[in-house]
Amino acid sequence: MSNGRNTAFLGLGVMGYPMAGHLAAAGHSVTVYNRSPGKAEKWLSQHKGKSAQTPREAAAGADVVFACVGNDDDVRSVMYGDDGALAGMKSGAVLVDHTTASAGLARELADAAGECGIGFLDAPVSGGQAGAENGVLTVMVGGAQETFETAQPVIDAYARACVLLGPAGSGQLAKMVNQICIAGLVQGLSEALNFGVKAGLDMPKVVEVISKGAAQSWQMENRWETMLAGAFEHGFAVDWMRKDLAICLDEAQRTGARLPVAALVDQFYSHVQARGGNRWDTSSLMQLLAND
Repeated sequence: MSNGRNTAFLGLGVMGYPMAGHLAAAGHSVTVYNRSPGKAEKWLSQHKGKSAQTPREAAAGADVVFACVGNDDDVRSVMYGDDGALAGMKSGAVLVDHTTASAGLARELADAAGECGIGFLDAPVSGGQAGAENGVLTVMVGGAQETFETAQPVIDAYARACVLLGPAGSGQLAKMVNQICIAGLVQGLSEALNFGVKAGLDMPKVVEVISKGAAQSWQMENRWETMLAGAFEHGFAVDWMRKDLAICLDEAQRTGARLPVAALVDQFYSHVQARGGNRWDTSSLMQLLAND
């Protein structure tokens, strides 16, 4: 690939691991960093690239540096300090944070990167582990147009949609909108499926017909079978969703937006956690209704 770029990827979790792999497959030079070195070694056994001992070392010389870690504090831990990515990045490079984090952190990083002559994009993703593995993520981006145009062709290695939505922080705010939608939708789907079971309906037939109408959704298409089977050991973990909803609720306090349903669903997820479902898929809201 003649237009391959020098890239770094910080964080090889369930999302970052395949995303970095798609970069390598697309012909980009990839240097990976992971807090647990064993994950980086495994990645190198499957993909062409290099690993680094610190974020700074990984970022040195890279045209685009990607990060996909856990939360605001995790992002700061790989960005700042003598061993942080910002200390190693060259002027004119672009930093892309795929972590689902706060809009405040995005604006903070945009300022910090700007002081170093580095472009910054907050770019949380939607599509889950399957979307990352299949290279069909939706990427919601905040930042400057010029910076976006530099990074988008590289991001396209694992995205089916990548859209600039406004200045720094806009990507994170859009991801909050996404998670608010999902929270209410999954609760409604859980109630509907449980209602149908209690009513004695043939639920596969019911789903077949209503999925062709206005009730159709990604969650229905991809989760109804496992929800009815009570199988939740897969997908997007409840712990992660509660982290995301906490960000949404915190931002809503600042903006004055009312999120009564999201707040209620967050409480329901706390009950799922109390049942040991921390790593269950978000569709496990069904478990509270079917096993009350």
